[in-house]
Amino acid sequence: MFAILLSEKMDPFYQNVSSFPTVIFTFFLVLFMLFWLVAVLGVVEIDAFDLPDIDMDSDANHVTPDAIAGLIMKFGLHGIPITITLSIVNLLAWFLSYYAVYFLGGVMGDGVFYFLFSIAIFFSALYVAVKVTSFIIAPLKPIFKKMEQSTEKLVMGQTAVVRTSRVDAGFGEAVLEDGGAGLILKVRSVGGSEFKKGDRVVLLEYIVEKNAYRVISEKEFNQ
Repeated sequence: MFAILLSEKMDPFYQNVSSFPTVIFTFFLVLFMLFWLVAVLGVVEIDAFDLPDIDMDSDANHVTPDAIAGLIMKFGLHGIPITITLSIVNLLAWFLSYYAVYFLGGVMGDGVFYFLFSIAIFFSALYVAVKVTSFIIAPLKPIFKKMEQSTEKLVMGQTAVVRTSRVDAGFGEAVLEDGGAGLILKVRSVGGSEFKKGDRVVLLEYIVEKNAYRVISEKEFNQ
């Protein structure tokens, strides 16, 4: 496998993924791969970059988290964890940009014409990727919302196991066994306490604005 990756036959592929504008999506593709790797290992939360919900009628003409959230809602990219949404957008844009360069690279010319053509490919690939992603995730939104509502009602008082390196007042996730793959929940400690990976905690209260659960240790709960 590694021999194939290092063979000369792969040179056109490497040239395309490292050329403008595909290289931009390649860069973010690597970042997302690293993110999902550390998320699986429990170093970061899966929805660590979720943005706040906002009033779409509000006036936000400057770049703030609320303004970005407004753009995401405008294009229909809300309703599921933003890390999943952006991963799909970037992956689709990467494919579109790669094949556009692959098939049209010979007619793009050099110099200013090449740069302008590449800019057009970049924005076209990004726009199409956003539209396709919005279509893909649309049927998933009710599922995620229903899962959140049902989970909130069923997990109170249940015991979960910390999966991240720590759980404190501002960070942490825990796995609740449900007879299947398990539910990964955002959790927050109370009273300045801190838990480490593998600790057993009890879910006490749902924090709506943070989409997380307040927890205490199983030992403290049983006292």
